[in-house]
Amino acid sequence: MPGLFVTAIGTDVGKTYVACALVAAARRRALAVRAYKPVVTGLDLADAAACAASDPGRLLAALGEPCDAPHIAAIVPWIFRDPISPDIAAAREGRTIDVDGVIAFVRHAVASAPEAVVIVEGIGGVLVPLHGTDTVGDVIEAANMPAVLVAATYLGSLSHTFTACESLAARDIDVRAIAVSESPDAPVSLAEACGVIERYVRVPVVPFARDGAAANDRAADELLQYFLE
Repeated sequence: MPGLFVTAIGTDVGKTYVACALVAAARRRALAVRAYKPVVTGLDLADAAACAASDPGRLLAALGEPCDAPHIAAIVPWIFRDPISPDIAAAREGRTIDVDGVIAFVRHAVASAPEAVVIVEGIGGVLVPLHGTDTVGDVIEAANMPAVLVAATYLGSLSHTFTACESLAARDIDVRAIAVSESPDAPVSLAEACGVIERYVRVPVVPFARDGAAANDRAADELLQYFLE
């Protein structure tokens, strides 16, 4: 299987939730599954509680693995303390992100587990800068992975969704589906947002409600199926 990259229209829109839901869906099917997040910011490995609540911690919980420094390091090779854009977070620590190294890490993660569903979660949105002019989108393109785009329902999210779609299309990235994660206090309903997105895109649109665990399990099953087909 080629691996699946989970990206988004921005930060804090539900990307980790969808990635974890995909891991859980694969486990419900008794499929081998692995998950990675190559770059993370805002993480202090000395804070155990913060690690458990972090994106890598949540991915490890979904995998059924312990959340400790060795397990985090295995799925996140680039870790920075400040919760900001990764290129700036790296610069503050006197470091740079080796984008070729990120691409190689992602490729190896997929190639080393051909029998498994490999979920790779990006950081922030499609065009989050990593180093120089290189972005998350460039990593997805170079890794030649199909993607799921996580959208939202906050005010302005529709424009952000279509901008992200155009950016992915410009890189010939195979977007298998758009997962629409319901935002808190959104001015439109989840159904309304999905309806608008469906008019503009040619891929499946899958809703994820804020309060709908059973429905979201079914949504994750549907999303995984688009990847497996």
